Amino acid sequence: MKTAVVLQVWTKLILIGIPKGNKIVGIKHVVKKQPQEKSKTRSKPKIVVTRKLPDPVETRMMELFDTRLNLDDVPLTHDELIMAVQSAEILVPTVTDKIDSEIIKSAGDQLRMIANFGAGVDHIDLTSAASKGIVVTNTPDVLTEDTADLTMALILMAPRRMGEGERIVRGNKWTGWTPTYLMGHRINGKRLGIIGMGRIGTAVAERARGFGLAVHYHNRNRVLDELEINLEATYWESLDQMLAHMDIIVVTCPSTPATFHLLSERRLQLLQSNCYVINTSRGNIIDEKALLRLLEAGAIAGAGLDVFEDEPIIDPKFLKMENVVILPHIGSATIEGRIAMGERVIVNAKSFVDGHKAPNRVLATLL
Repeated sequence: MKTAVVLQVWTKLILIGIPKGNKIVGIKHVVKKQPQEKSKTRSKPKIVVTRKLPDPVETRMMELFDTRLNLDDVPLTHDELIMAVQSAEILVPTVTDKIDSEIIKSAGDQLRMIANFGAGVDHIDLTSAASKGIVVTNTPDVLTEDTADLTMALILMAPRRMGEGERIVRGNKWTGWTPTYLMGHRINGKRLGIIGMGRIGTAVAERARGFGLAVHYHNRNRVLDELEINLEATYWESLDQMLAHMDIIVVTCPSTPATFHLLSERRLQLLQSNCYVINTSRGNIIDEKALLRLLEAGAIAGAGLDVFEDEPIIDPKFLKMENVVILPHIGSATIEGRIAMGERVIVNAKSFVDGHKAPNRVLATLL
C-alpha cells in the first residue's frame, strides 16, 4: 500500500532496528517491514507506546503519528525502555513503566515529550525530565468518575463482607440463610474520612452522601466554602486527629514524596478497631507491612485495596484474609474511561507537535 505519506505496518514493537535487506533486526524480534516510498511531506513524529491500548486509540495514533505499538502487551524491560527513548520523539508510558533518571538520561535529543497514559506520574522522574527539557503530560479528569465508583464499591464491600460471601457461594459452601450469618456493618450514619479532597476525593464524597455517610476530610488545603457546604463536609487540619475519629478511611491523594507512607504504622495505630481502610490511589501511601500486622492483630476491622506497594506482587498474607477485599488495580478500568484517557494522550501529543501548549502538562513544582 503506497500513499503520499507511507504508513509503516509493524507486527511487533521495534525499538531500534538495523536494516538487513527487507528485514529489520531488533533487540529481540525479527519482523518484516513493508517496502515504502520516501515521504514528500514533513515526516510524522515518532511515538512509542509501551502497552496495548484500546483499539480506537491505537488506530487514531497510527493515523496521526509514526506509531510503534506493543501488540503483545508485555511490559518492556528497563533496557527496552532505554532503547525506546533513544528512538522516540514522544514516549507514551503507563503506570507499569518506571521511567527513572537512568532512562531519561539515556534518551536521545529527539525525545521531546513523555505523554503518560494515566493521571498518576509517580513512576516518572519529573526532575530529570525537566532538566533535559522533556515535557511530561498526564490524563486527569477522565478517570475521576470511574475511580470514585470503584472506591464507593469497596466502601460497601468491606464492611458488608461481600467478598467473603461471594467466595462462599462460588466454593459451594453456602448451606442456607441463618439470622446471624455473615453479619457485617451498616454504613449509613458512619463517619467517612477522605485523605485527599481533589477531583476523585470530591467525587467519592458526593457518592458517600447518597449512602448517608458523614463526610470528613483532610487535605493540603481546605476546599471552597461552597463545596464544603454542599457536601456537608467537615475539615480536619490534623490528619492524626481525623484518623482517630473515623469509621472508614479512604485514600485518594496522589503519590508524591510527601505522601510516601503517609499512613505510617504510627498513624494506622490511631485508627479505631472498627475502622476500615480503603485505598484506590497508590500502594506506597500506606505502610503495607504495618497494615498487615494490624489487620492480623484485629486492631483494624478490614480493608478494601485496589493498589499495592509492589504490584503486581501481593503479600501472600493478604490473600488469606477474609476481611480484606482485593482488586487488581482496576480503578479506571472502564471502556469509556480508557478510551477517554487515550484521547487525552492524543490531544496532548498533537497540541505539542503542532507548536501549542500541551493542555495537561505536569510540573514537579506543582505536585
